[in-house]
Amino acid sequence: MPLVSSGRCPLPVRERFAPRLLEARPETLLDNAGTNLDPDRVWAAMMNNEKPGGHGERSVAVGTLDMAVWDAVAKIAGKPLFRLLAERHGLVADPKVFVYAAGGYYYPGKDMSALRGEMRSYLDRGYTVVKMKIGGAAIDEDRARIEAVLTELGSDARLAVDANGRFDLETAIAYAKMLRQYPLFWYEEAGDPLDYTLQAALADFYPGPMATGENLFSHQDARNLIRHGGMRPDRDWLQFDCALSYGLCEYQRTLDVMKTHGWSPRRCIPHGGHQMSLNIAAGLGLGGNESYPDLFQPYGGFPDGVRVEASHITMPDLAGIGFEGKSDLYAEMKALAD
Repeated sequence: MPLVSSGRCPLPVRERFAPRLLEARPETLLDNAGTNLDPDRVWAAMMNNEKPGGHGERSVAVGTLDMAVWDAVAKIAGKPLFRLLAERHGLVADPKVFVYAAGGYYYPGKDMSALRGEMRSYLDRGYTVVKMKIGGAAIDEDRARIEAVLTELGSDARLAVDANGRFDLETAIAYAKMLRQYPLFWYEEAGDPLDYTLQAALADFYPGPMATGENLFSHQDARNLIRHGGMRPDRDWLQFDCALSYGLCEYQRTLDVMKTHGWSPRRCIPHGGHQMSLNIAAGLGLGGNESYPDLFQPYGGFPDGVRVEASHITMPDLAGIGFEGKSDLYAEMKALAD
């Protein structure tokens, strides 16, 4: 089984979670047939003697190892992970996945022309939904930035905005009143991710779609957001990221929580822009996945030869997650292994 570390959590992986797997009796990590790993049994072994809560770096460490396990399971089965997941859940895999382009960051010297040029470059690469940051400038300046981007997009694309949890309630509401005049794809993470009261209050001021959840790290967090955050299953979006929240085993529990509370998996568009979430989106029928065309490379993006068309990509039939199909990422992974 490939054991990988994460730049964000090497010590928990090396000192707690990987040793538990290496010390476990091999047969306790296998499925009933004894022919493949059982991801849930592996996950339980990693979490042995861990107390509830205590997320943060622990959730990322377990999510990293969980990703490696699911990659191995699908490779042993000789299938792309998204097809394996669909089969296990009695679903029909849809290799076509919606993706949007995330960017629009603040940089010194980045003027309106540069921002518009960045967004135009995403359209030129096939995206019809793009995202930009807000909250790093005064509200009037952000209004001008939004209007500049909307002018550049015209009728060709939709714009989402992301505050990265910067706002208190008063500021979040002020932005909601400003933003609601525009046809935005969504208004994302206005306040602290655990401030469910703030999130719930925004629904009274912002009738359009809202999005949040990328900084929640367990199915219990997801349940609390759905119970107390005022999120609306007919229009809002949930952005839980399996790599940050204990991996796919836990993500499936999160999807079960959503179903119990009347939410469709189609309302999930995970944060992160990585291939694990792409496989989950295609295999379990999520609403799509984030993409960073110019950032965090080579870890984000798609396998070589995959092109974005009308903000959709088609998953290739690569065994496992498909890391080997992205040459720049695979070269880095091989270098790390060596």
